[in-house]
Amino acid sequence: MFLAKKLVLAHFWVAFVAFLAAIVLGEWQMFVRSPLAQWVNNPEHYYRSVTAHGTVMAYVLPTLVAMGFGYAICELALKQPLIGVRWAWAGFWLVVLGTALAGTTTALGKSSVLYTFYPPMVGSPFYYFGVVLVVVGSWVWVALMSINLRAWKQRHPGQSVPLAMFGNVAGAYLWAWTSLGAAAEVLLLILPAALGWTDTINAGLARVLFSWTLHAIVYFWLMPAYIAFYTIVPRAIGGRLYSDAMGRVAFVLFLVFSMPIGIHHLFADPQVGAGFKFVHAAMTAMVSVPTLLTVFTIVASVEIAGRLRGGRGLFGWVRALPWHNPMMLAVTFSFVMLGFGGAGGIINMSYQLNETVHNTQWVTGHFHLIFAGAIVLMYFMIAYDLWPQLTGCPPLPQRLVKAQVWLWFVGMMVLSMPWHLVGLLGMPRRMAYYDYTHPDIQPQAWTVIASTLGGLLLVISACLLVYILARAHRQPRAAPPPYSFSVEAHPGARTPALLNGFALWVAMMIGLTLVNYGFPIAQMAVLDEAAVPVVPVGSR
Repeated sequence: MFLAKKLVLAHFWVAFVAFLAAIVLGEWQMFVRSPLAQWVNNPEHYYRSVTAHGTVMAYVLPTLVAMGFGYAICELALKQPLIGVRWAWAGFWLVVLGTALAGTTTALGKSSVLYTFYPPMVGSPFYYFGVVLVVVGSWVWVALMSINLRAWKQRHPGQSVPLAMFGNVAGAYLWAWTSLGAAAEVLLLILPAALGWTDTINAGLARVLFSWTLHAIVYFWLMPAYIAFYTIVPRAIGGRLYSDAMGRVAFVLFLVFSMPIGIHHLFADPQVGAGFKFVHAAMTAMVSVPTLLTVFTIVASVEIAGRLRGGRGLFGWVRALPWHNPMMLAVTFSFVMLGFGGAGGIINMSYQLNETVHNTQWVTGHFHLIFAGAIVLMYFMIAYDLWPQLTGCPPLPQRLVKAQVWLWFVGMMVLSMPWHLVGLLGMPRRMAYYDYTHPDIQPQAWTVIASTLGGLLLVISACLLVYILARAHRQPRAAPPPYSFSVEAHPGARTPALLNGFALWVAMMIGLTLVNYGFPIAQMAVLDEAAVPVVPVGSR
């Protein structure tokens, strides 16, 4: 029995409405700086838009999806009523209030600091208060995930934690730890400056603290998508999960390896020593291991589905797959974008090659493929899969869902691939204006036009998503079949104790983080020359 439907629906609807607004802002940014439009002659408007777009996409959308999906998993996987519903609603309203506060402040032009809010630029304190409320609301979710898991274990001693809940709690613990970096930066450094209590700020320390969060947050974003890969995709396409244990290994490896790697974003920063940059580069390579394990496991699971449908021979199972099924298309497109984005990430983590692409449009293309492409596409599929359970609607129209998935994939490829090309040519990112009459830039104008057209396809896809979900509320009510997660190909195997709990993995996560960040943070904290004058952005 699914009792938390309204709670989950509220999270998804706020997430996708905010997402739709952010997509429109993103398209506007590309249009106004392309040769298709006259420049608006006010870069402030551009940077307001970039800040709002990034804040929603980096903090609001993934946080609300992870929270809503997590609450659904608690009831559907653990088969017990959600403990702490009132606290869950309180966390939700904190996120909504924080989103409104940060969004309003940005719209008024008082905090055009981009979603990374790097000092010495400092905006209105109300923007940072909004971000803090979003994070605090998410911490309520973290606590509730732990409480619900503990209650289930007490009722089911010795049993294996369902894989969906195992991944869900892994994501919650990862977020609880990684969010501490940005929280410390905002509370200890940025807010005192924003409130006027100090005229200088330790920019080097702020950037190191934010790097604590900056890359590990990507793996918080992807946890719901990876849970869907393992626990929804095989069932949805009529197959079996190749290995439950492999999924657990992937989730705990993300806990261990995704935290101590963020300084690879600071390769160009002189304050951090080369030794720690090298260590973080090496650790970044390790985080590819759980992704490669996932690709292998899910492809094997898909092959099982193809062979169960009669596929024979070396590749006959590929032809036998249910390509008419939107989930089959989505996981294929997600893996394609994950492959291209991951290959770009290998360039980014290389100490030498990073010099070529640092702060160029290459980086923009990379993270749009990984997050907005591979991950957000699976957010759509999670919502589609849960919607009949949440609303009591009949199965969603597959033609519309497939059209929406195709539009998102094609739009994202057309959007991001030109960015990789011009990034190699040195085009900087986050620029409000390009002079396409300049002979060195004029040949690159077509890439910005192409990205604008790709963004238009994404806007259409996002509108179609919201239409499909809203339309379901108006359909005649139908009793959905009992919800189920994927079944393992060889069920009944005993789960190793180390893969049924988190004590060892959380200890390793904390230990590796302290080893990789302890000295750089201590060093930045005592460097007097790291303090620079605050640069106010907008009026207070």
